[in-house]
Amino acid sequence: MCGPVSQCYQSIGRDATAAEISAWNIDFNPSGAGLPAGSGTYARGVDVFAKNCASCHGPKAEGMAPYPKLVGADPKGFGFGDDPKLTKTIGNYWPYATTLYDYVNRAMPFVAPGVLPPADVYSVVAYLLAENGIITQSEVMDATTLPKVKMPARDRFVVDDRRGGPGFR
Repeated sequence: MCGPVSQCYQSIGRDATAAEISAWNIDFNPSGAGLPAGSGTYARGVDVFAKNCASCHGPKAEGMAPYPKLVGADPKGFGFGDDPKLTKTIGNYWPYATTLYDYVNRAMPFVAPGVLPPADVYSVVAYLLAENGIITQSEVMDATTLPKVKMPARDRFVVDDRRGGPGFR
């Protein structure tokens, strides 16, 4: 027996290097801090979506069971608290465009998550935002423009401003 758990594992593994930590640090916040260099357009997004996303989400992001619908603004009244069965889409529910980038970057495409380079992720995001009528097809998405996108549901969410400490959950 080796005593306290911390003593048992002292010789296992090693400290991660700064480069290893940096490679795994791919989170973004609503201000866009941490977004990578690169940019994307609607036109490129049409192609990237067709090749990587349409097989699950449909050719126009209309959803194909069991994969969700991504485009749509209804319900406009944001009644999700009253009826949890309402369809949540990028156009009616997501509070931040940076969250869309983060999700596509980390989790898509479903069969090979995380393989799309930043320009392709920005392009898919531009495509989805434009199809939802949030931006125009001519707007370019990048680390500067993406955080400035005002999502239709942004004001429906309460900002979590907790900073830690005893009350933090």
